[in-house]
Amino acid sequence: MNVLIYGATGMIGQSVLRECLADPGVRSVTAITRRPTGVHDPGLREVVRADVRDLAGAGVDPARVDACFWCLGVSSAGMGEQAYTRITHDLTMDVARELVAANPRMTFVFVSGVGADPTEKGRVMWARVKGRTENAILALGFAAAYALRPAFVLPQHGIRSATRLYNVLYPLVKPFYPVLKRITPNAVATGEEVGRAMLAAVRHGNLRPVIEGADIHRLAKL
Repeated sequence: MNVLIYGATGMIGQSVLRECLADPGVRSVTAITRRPTGVHDPGLREVVRADVRDLAGAGVDPARVDACFWCLGVSSAGMGEQAYTRITHDLTMDVARELVAANPRMTFVFVSGVGADPTEKGRVMWARVKGRTENAILALGFAAAYALRPAFVLPQHGIRSATRLYNVLYPLVKPFYPVLKRITPNAVATGEEVGRAMLAAVRHGNLRPVIEGADIHRLAKL
């Protein structure tokens, strides 16, 4: 398959990129990003642009894309709803609409988060915006579309988050990961599992459009 990745420099995006490049069934990976990934691989085409909406300027032909993995996102900490919506919802939808118009046969996987609010009416701002984006993506008309809702994701292979606080917390939590895995298995996943689950969703599908923790673990084993 030919894969298009947004947000390949984020913690989850780095993990997804790594799994795509390691997968023999992935023919090519195009990463559209605002800053270099630092990854050098013959299967990777990296496009660094200030405006990631511009598919034509990035040289992307949607007709050749089999799957788009949307890993682009920011922490809502310290952000107002309008600013958070511009990045989480508006940017996502601008690109998704162009992709589905050009190639409705592709699969689109939107990385959301556990607790996203599909009613769009809850008190938690980020959950409302994520839920609104999920609803809009799933209604666009892609051949298949999924909202992936990970909870705690453990980075691996030297991958780091763009959020400094997370980089402080991950080393503290890592020793307890095996315990958390036993106590609350569906609330934790590794970066490898997330990446493999997204690829498996494209290949095998999922019974529900929302991919929760248990689905991530199941798909990652396929």
